[in-house]
This record gives sequence, structure tokens and C-alpha cells, in this order.
Amino acid sequence: MTDPTTSRPSLVVLAAGLARRYGGVKPLAPIGPRGEAVLDLLAGDAVRAGFGRIVLVLHPETGPAIRYHVEQTWPEEVDVAFATQRLPLGTVHAVLAAEDSLESGASFAVSNADDVYGQAAMGLLAHHLTTDADEHVLVGFRLASSVATDDPVTRGICTVSSDGLLTSLDERRHVSRLGDAFRSDDGREPQDIPGDVPTSVNLWGFHTSIWPVFHEAMDASGLDEEALLAEVAAGREIPKSEVLLPEVIATMVDSGTGLPVRVLTTEDKLLGVTHASDLPVVSAELARQVAFGIRPDAIWAGVA
Repeated sequence: MTDPTTSRPSLVVLAAGLARRYGGVKPLAPIGPRGEAVLDLLAGDAVRAGFGRIVLVLHPETGPAIRYHVEQTWPEEVDVAFATQRLPLGTVHAVLAAEDSLESGASFAVSNADDVYGQAAMGLLAHHLTTDADEHVLVGFRLASSVATDDPVTRGICTVSSDGLLTSLDERRHVSRLGDAFRSDDGREPQDIPGDVPTSVNLWGFHTSIWPVFHEAMDASGLDEEALLAEVAAGREIPKSEVLLPEVIATMVDSGTGLPVRVLTTEDKLLGVTHASDLPVVSAELARQVAFGIRPDAIWAGVA
């Protein structure tokens, strides 16, 4: 909409998921007190927190609806760009789709498109990116603060060193709340997971040294996008293979290559939409936050 804001870090929003389980376009789910979409709340928090350009990575199937919504409802002052992930080859592939839309040599952040992280968490991330060029960063939420309902979710369980660096990241699936406890039914041990453990929900900050890591991971996967597109055009199915951001970062950390990853843990509550049943719970919490002055009544307050 406007020229890139070079003095502030950019945010890459991964909005190319098809959300088969949810049954709709999750970034456009109306969860705000006035029916504002998840994506609207995410972007408003990010811009107020200090981010400049927002790059939305879209899927050819659902992307047009998201782009139309953004172009019709976001203020002109918001600097937004659009990128396309042509095939669902994972979150690393999605980030690489945004590379040409980012300022060369600049640090950037990555987030999901179906989570509202809050202005405070976004502010931690923006500040670190602009003040520390020697570390990547992950904003972690306490597990108990990242699960909205009793329905299962996937969460990245973090191990953090005494000096605050990520030492391991373990993606656990089918994580559910059982009263005050949490359990993963993915067939792995331990089943029980403490509610106060730092958890990744894909809110990352990277410096430009991460690009070779991502490119090498895609090359090592053997997934040839152009060849796969030709196969799809010929009527064949896309292989169910993905290169995932948490796994690539976990490998980088485990091998001791690349910059270290600083974990900044927030006590705030993540408001995410994984299942349709999350909508009333998340909407009620957002209304509570507005009523108590935790978040502004107008999502673009301080932006336009």
C-alpha cells in the first residue's frame, strides 16, 4: 500500500494454510468485538509494536479472499506486500516465498496467521530484532497460556539454558488440557507436560544469516517445486512432505551451527484459532481485554 518502512523490522505472516479441519479461511475468522478478523488483530498489534512492512504469504486457493479483505479494510498507512506459496511444502518453504518481498539485508519476524499474540509479545520481538544482531529470537508462551479449549493442538516444547538460549525444540502433537494438567497423545514419552513449560507457537525473529539455513534445508529435502507443479498439472497428487520451521531450527541448534536462538518468554495469553470451537472462547477473551483496557477498542488505534 505504501513504500517499505526500512527503519522497522518486517513481519512475515504465514497465511497459506488451507485449514481443512477448521472448515474455512482461519485468518479471516471474525473473532474481534466488532467482528474483526484474526489477521486484523494480529496486524494491528504488530504495527503498534514497531513492525513496518507486513508480508502475507498466501495460497492460490484462499489467497484472493484474504487479499481482497486486506485491500478493502486495512488503512493505507499499513505497508503490506503479498507473496504466494504455490504448493504446501511446509513453513520453511512458505518463509522462502516471502524472501523477495523483504528488504535485502534486513532482519525480519515470522508468525502464524491464525494466532493473536498480543502487542506485548510483538513488542518483545521487534525490540530484540532492532537491538541485537548476534542472536535469532523465539517468543515463547507458557503452555497453559497457549491452549484455549480442551481440543488438541500442536505445540513446540522448548528446553532453555540457564542463560536463556534455546537448546532443544520438540514438536508435540495432540496436546490437550486435562483440568489443570496437559497431556500429549502422540504416542511419545513423556505423555504429561508441565503447564509452565516455554512453548513455541511460531513467533520468530531472524537475521539474514538464516536464509542459507532455509535454502539448504529445502535443497536437502529433495522437493523440487517446479517438478511438483508439473506433476500437479498432469493430475498427480502432491506428495505429503513438508520442511517445517521448528524442525529446521531444532536441527540448527542441535548441531551448534548458525546464530544462537534467544527465548523471550511472555506471561501473556495466546489467542489462537485451531478449531471452530475455539471461536467463542477467543472472542470472549478479546472482549474482556477491550473492556479492561488491555487492548485498544479500535484495532488500528495508533496506526492510521
